Amino acid sequence: MPELPEVETVRRGLAPALEGRTITQAVVRRADLRFPFPRGFAERLTGVQVLRLGRKAKFLAMDLSTGETLVMHLGMSGRFTVEDARLGLFHQETGTKPAHDHVVFHTDGGGLITYNDPRRFGFMELWPTADFENYPRFAHLGPEPLSNGFHPDYLLSALKGKKTPIKAALLDQKLIAGLGNIYVCEALFRAGISPRRSAATIGKLRAERLTRAINAVIAEAIEAGGSSLKDFAAANGDLGYFQHTFRVYDREGAPCQTCGATVKRIVQSGRSSFYCGKCQR
Repeated sequence: MPELPEVETVRRGLAPALEGRTITQAVVRRADLRFPFPRGFAERLTGVQVLRLGRKAKFLAMDLSTGETLVMHLGMSGRFTVEDARLGLFHQETGTKPAHDHVVFHTDGGGLITYNDPRRFGFMELWPTADFENYPRFAHLGPEPLSNGFHPDYLLSALKGKKTPIKAALLDQKLIAGLGNIYVCEALFRAGISPRRSAATIGKLRAERLTRAINAVIAEAIEAGGSSLKDFAAANGDLGYFQHTFRVYDREGAPCQTCGATVKRIVQSGRSSFYCGKCQR
């Protein structure tokens, strides 16, 4: 599933093609994705100007001139492609099949933005812009990395008394919004913390190291355009390259780049955790 850096990369790719543009036609080719589309979805978008394209955690949020916000989630395999002669952007082959092109936005001047989703785990919903902060799927989200609300004191407080492994705790979107398996593995390695360690044992010094590591990993991944594994590509078809700097993720059996010990993999709550048993305690 695309994590915060991948969704931010998509937002940056879509914004030039959408912000300030009018959707002259919205084409919806099926009744649902993960959930049914809102009633009159295509009609509510046609002829509407896009004011701003934002992001919250792993959600894209398109503010519309009608006073509604189109909230979009990419699910496991959703991706957008852009064709816009004004921007010099054209569809590049990214392994998508037209049969999975479920939503197409035509914009004034001939731009074409296509949403493709083979697994159909993504979704699109409309919500009043004025009430955006009360959108139900945001109700229990914690602060994002790189935000003012995410700092060592917050993390220390949020982990207090949690007996789950730190890896599982960090994947809880109620604790930190936008983190996923890749970046948690990488952040724990940089902070020198074992994924097996109980969250309740993270003290002040470890909380400081972990906060710095999470922020650094997320910032670097955004700069790199995310990590391209399996389904992810940016809106113009480009692949992210943060995967080329992985220190532990998906490197089972390889030597640790710091100490030379073998990178290990364990399964925690159904997810693979990659770590160095010597560097991480």
